[in-house]
Formats: sequence, C-alpha cells, structure tokens
Amino acid sequence: MDRISAIVERLARLLAILGGLVLVAVTALTVASIAGRAFTRQGLGPVPGDFELVEALTAFAVFAFLPWCQLRRGHATVDVFTRLFSERANRLIDLVCEILMTAVVVLIAWRLWHGVADKLRYHETTFILQFPLWWSYAAAFVAAAAGVVVSVYAVLQRLREFLAPAEAGPEAGDAP
Repeated sequence: MDRISAIVERLARLLAILGGLVLVAVTALTVASIAGRAFTRQGLGPVPGDFELVEALTAFAVFAFLPWCQLRRGHATVDVFTRLFSERANRLIDLVCEILMTAVVVLIAWRLWHGVADKLRYHETTFILQFPLWWSYAAAFVAAAAGVVVSVYAVLQRLREFLAPAEAGPEAGDAP
C-alpha cells in the first residue's frame, strides 16, 4: 500500500504544481492584457483572446487542484455537531462523505469525457483565437480523471480507518 500511496501522492502533487504554474501564467496573461489596454495610444493593445485563454486555463487549474485537496482532506467541513459523536460515527461520516465526493468527481469526469467527444465531433472552436474547444475539455478531463483515481484511493483510506479498531482513550477517572 505504501507504493500506491506514494504514486497517488506524486500524481496529486504534480497536478497541483502544474495547476499553480498555469495560474501564474493566467496572472501574467491578465497583467499583460490589462497593461496593453492601458497603452493603446502607444501602439499596444489587449492580448487577443485573453478571455478565452483565461477561461480554458482556469478550468484546467481548478481540476488540477482537486486531487491534492481531496488527498489532503482540504474540503470545507462543518464539525459543530460531529464533535458530539463518537470516533466511530465520525469515521462513518468521513467514509460516506468521501464516497459522495468520489461520485461527484466521477460524474464530472464522465461529463467532461462526453464534452471532449462532443467538441471533437462538431469541430467547435473559440471565437477569437479559433483554437479547438476540445483541447480545454481534454486538459480538464485528464485532471478530473486523476481526481477519480485519488478519490477512489481516499475512499479506500477512509474505509480502512473505519474498519480499524477504535483508539484507546484515557479511562474515566484517570488523572491527566
């Protein structure tokens, strides 16, 4: 299991780093486009297709960050009531939530796959740059597919935690 853990960790980390680099590129593109707009009198202008590029690259970045967030249990949680539950009940809640998140990631990846096929079939392109839309869908699908792998791994981890015996806590009456 340690080798699988290392592979899943590397996959999630690599995608998160790649997503971060893409966001840096999006930031640079946005700055260049805004600066170009500010200097139109000097012969500059906005980056052609900046909105198209920002949209495509940001979509990829979001899906690239999801596996890392899933692996690190970084999704928002509300534990106002769950603190009152037993450790076993909390493990069950974690397992159920992990299964639900995996179902959502599988659904997203499945629909992205159909989106790639649809954009390929109809040869849709962006308006200004005329690059094929399936490129964006394919990049997001690859990241979402990695998210599926990480999510399934996370479900197995939560299942293992749920099936593990409860940790022994301090007995009643023991002094700290």
